[in-house]
Amino acid sequence: MAFSLFKRSGEKQPWDVKSLREAILRFIKESLQKIEGGEGGHIKELKLFIASDADDKSIYEGAVYVHDKQLFKNEVQKIADDFAINLPPDWTLDVEFTEQFPADARRMHDLDVAFVMNTRKQVAHNAASFTAYLRILSGEAEKEEYLIKATDPKLNIGRDKKAVTENGSFRLNQLVFPGESRDDSNKYISRQHAHIEWDAESERFMIFADEGGVPPRNKTKIHIAADGKMIKLNSTQIGHPLNEGDQVILGESAVFLYSTVAER
Repeated sequence: MAFSLFKRSGEKQPWDVKSLREAILRFIKESLQKIEGGEGGHIKELKLFIASDADDKSIYEGAVYVHDKQLFKNEVQKIADDFAINLPPDWTLDVEFTEQFPADARRMHDLDVAFVMNTRKQVAHNAASFTAYLRILSGEAEKEEYLIKATDPKLNIGRDKKAVTENGSFRLNQLVFPGESRDDSNKYISRQHAHIEWDAESERFMIFADEGGVPPRNKTKIHIAADGKMIKLNSTQIGHPLNEGDQVILGESAVFLYSTVAER
């Protein structure tokens, strides 16, 4: 059950953005202080998990600078510098709003926050076994849910199972919206609409628009769960990272949800 930010245990003063940020940073500091000597150089990834309820989410978002993630990373870097924790130049920080914490996460006592530190070996292992789910919200696809893995080849998205490309070869789609469907949302999905692939460097899935997913009426768009913004893919060369709860819109109204959490 989520803790309420509007009433502290034993206190009358509710949490605000500043005090919440200070509490979270203090928690991170306590975790980092457990690192001894040069061990900080082996840390590749810091992950902060927040499982707040809807009423408190905006306060948490402000506390971790969800609209400018570099600011919160800078705060963590200051802590590392103050305690001579030599994090490597390419260390990363991810903040994820989730419904449940990983089993290995260290949890805060009185807030819906948990923290994980991963070494390079752990990150490589976690990446190799990473899975996610694509759930159809609008439009008719061959399946209601698709499981994708980091080890899979790229997943092509489009209308019908195959399409002839400009050079005469065939493109095979794995996430298929049948062309004969009576669902109007399928009409505006191109045969070569988009694809999803695993990016080893950033260790996350990326979505790219293909030739048919760039024109205005067929535009590939992403509704960002973290801040509610809408991103349009205007080029086939520049992809966008997918995060928990993001919704991908194909054409005018076909939509699928990206999630790393299996449905119960």
